[in-house]
Amino acid sequence: MHDPGMEFAKVAVAHLLAVASPGPDFAIVLRQSLRHGRRTAIWTSVGVGMAILLHVAYSLLGLGFVLTGSPATFAVVKTAGAAYLAWLGIQGLRARPRPPQVVGEVGASEPPPTARAAWVAGFLTNALNPKATLFFVALFAAVISPETPKWLQAGYGLWMAAATVGWFVFVSLVFTREAVRSAFLRHGHWVDRALGLVFLAFAARLAIASAG
Repeated sequence: MHDPGMEFAKVAVAHLLAVASPGPDFAIVLRQSLRHGRRTAIWTSVGVGMAILLHVAYSLLGLGFVLTGSPATFAVVKTAGAAYLAWLGIQGLRARPRPPQVVGEVGASEPPPTARAAWVAGFLTNALNPKATLFFVALFAAVISPETPKWLQAGYGLWMAAATVGWFVFVSLVFTREAVRSAFLRHGHWVDRALGLVFLAFAARLAIASAG
């Protein structure tokens, strides 16, 4: 017998485990938090959450199966994702030490990105992640029953988007605390470079998967 309450619980737990696991989304929010401060990190978090609605939309429309069922199309998505993550990685590796006079002032050595640019960075990081595509296709195929009304499935999607934003806003608040920011401004270029290597590693994995 179809139980919407139990189904929602399964969706919520699966999504919680997925969103809390380290990945490109966490890395971009962490980078924005430490490099540009709370406002930028929160807008990036909102962008990540809004990308969830994109995945939900094509899953509801059945396009997810078309995407994953077409190796050529899915390879294009992987390549685009790898290129974007590689670009983020290169930006991180190019980070330079901040002058001593800017320590204590987040973003004083460079203007922070606009809210729109921060939102786009978060949105693209999630939207171009093929692992997110596979997760949502699998979730709608294996966990959500065909008997579930579309409006309720859309409600699940809204919940997942809101929960994603909430989680990454929490991450933003933690990593923009004054003590964390001060330490970052002293050694921030090394953190940027380390995150650059992380993004390049994600890009390499996607490129290898795409070539395969």
